[in-house]
Amino acid sequence: MRCCWVRGCRVASPSPRLRADVPQGDGGPPWSSGAETLGEGGQSPRRRGTGQLGSPAGRSGRRQLPSLLWTLPPVAVLAAVFLYPLTLVVRQSTSPDSGGTSLQPYADVFASAAFRDALGTTVWLAVGATVGCLVLGFVLALVIAFVPFPGGKAVAKFIDVFLSFPSFLITLALLFIYGTVGMANGLWTDATGAHSGPFQFLTTPWGVLLAEITYFTPFVMRPLLAAFSQLDTAQLEVASSLGARPARIVRRVILPEALPALAAGGSLVLVMCLNEFGIVLFTGAKGVTTLPMLVYSKAILESDYPAACVVAVVNIAISVGLYGLYRVVSRRVGA
Repeated sequence: MRCCWVRGCRVASPSPRLRADVPQGDGGPPWSSGAETLGEGGQSPRRRGTGQLGSPAGRSGRRQLPSLLWTLPPVAVLAAVFLYPLTLVVRQSTSPDSGGTSLQPYADVFASAAFRDALGTTVWLAVGATVGCLVLGFVLALVIAFVPFPGGKAVAKFIDVFLSFPSFLITLALLFIYGTVGMANGLWTDATGAHSGPFQFLTTPWGVLLAEITYFTPFVMRPLLAAFSQLDTAQLEVASSLGARPARIVRRVILPEALPALAAGGSLVLVMCLNEFGIVLFTGAKGVTTLPMLVYSKAILESDYPAACVVAVVNIAISVGLYGLYRVVSRRVGA
């Protein structure tokens, strides 16, 4: 029997002759299995990695600090690029030309007939365009998804490309076709010898509505095509084998599956129509004044910056509220 020192504690060690007589089991000495060397004071030593510095809480605390450092730059850029100008707009809306801080600009704008007319025009154009996009987008998506025709896949991919087009490009295309000197009026005057053509609706609210429906319909079609691609075609085959007509199949089978995509796409189109400026400007519809056009008129043409900022704040409040509604609808319907 020999003695050795392990971590400040004297431990008896068997002699080599005794070790040879004792079975080793799985390769380790029997006195090492299940035994733990005692430290000073008779207490068990602290294992590596289980102390305060090596605990999961300590490691997570060290990880949180670099993550906060990585978050600060984008937050600072967002504050400088977006929040600071927005703060200036809100502050300017409460700063009348007479000086000081007052809510009188809000009272003046809300009492004006121009603001009420612009608000009404903005709402009915946005709602009308949204309804038109939902109806037209649903029909076109049905045809592309369930009616086989040559070039169907190319049309579906073109919709993705169409989403990247600027709004004024679609308006210019409509001007080339239906404008005062457009192709349709040119063909009419050449065929009849008339002084002007019959197509003069593009500078009216109906022309703005047509341009918005043309531009925003793909924003409804894209989620619908994605929803139709996940639809089980066996349901359609079973309904057809049972004698259901196509209209009933659409109403009872396809439409319930498309409601989440319709809700999400319609909410998005409504928000975008409320803020549309380029289509109204490029159609040349002088009698059509929306909230974005009123902001432009007050700020650029009349140099009434407090009134322009008031209209802008109202437009932002409506847009943020509708966007919140869009997020709630999208989350609840799972779109």
